[in-house]
This record gives sequence, C-alpha cells and structure tokens, in this order.
Amino acid sequence: MWWGTAVEAPDPAALAAFYSRLLDWPVVHEEPGTAIVKPPQDSVYMVFQQAEDYVPPVWPPASGQQRTMMHLDVEVTDLDAAVADAVALGAQVPAFQPRDNVRVLLDPAGHPFCLCRDDEG
Repeated sequence: MWWGTAVEAPDPAALAAFYSRLLDWPVVHEEPGTAIVKPPQDSVYMVFQQAEDYVPPVWPPASGQQRTMMHLDVEVTDLDAAVADAVALGAQVPAFQPRDNVRVLLDPAGHPFCLCRDDEG
C-alpha cells in the first residue's frame, strides 16, 4: 500500500503549514524534524522531514546545479487566482515558464511545484 510522499526541507513545520494552506489539507502530526499533512483521501499523506545542509534545486535546471528530483502538480480552474493565492502564502514565481496553462512556482523551501489549468476539460 502506498502511504505517501516525503519532502525534505530546512523547516518542515513551516513547509507543511504552507502546503496545508495551499491545498486546504490539515497538518495532522508534528514533532521535532517532521510534520505531516493529510489530503481528503484515506491513508495518503505528505510528510515534511528535516534535512540538514539542504540545498534547494534550481529552476530551470542548470548544469552542475542541484536538480529537482520530483515536483507536485496541482490542478486548478483559475490559474491567475491560484498563482496569486500561492504567492500570498509565500511561493515565488520564477521567470521561466514552460507552458501557457502551467505555472511553475517555488515553495518557501525552493521546491518547484506546478499549478496546472486543464484546458481540455
């Protein structure tokens, strides 16, 4: 059974709080070095874990720099409003954007994540 995803961060509680507000998922557990948010589905979690000497990835990828090893995709109906909400929570919008219906943002720890508008739905 798949349990969830673990994301390394220099401040797990702060990053969990960011995603909790962004996704409207509650923080269901916190202890030193770990925080967990839970989506509405049963038995699926996002864990944020303390990472010493954390180096954020760069976007867009650059040779010799820390690469993104994974990212989250969040489907939204109103891309501009979703970007504004994420920025208000502490996300940053990098200059390079690969597609018109996708916005790559950086969470407060520097992890890229995508807000995606489904133009075919």
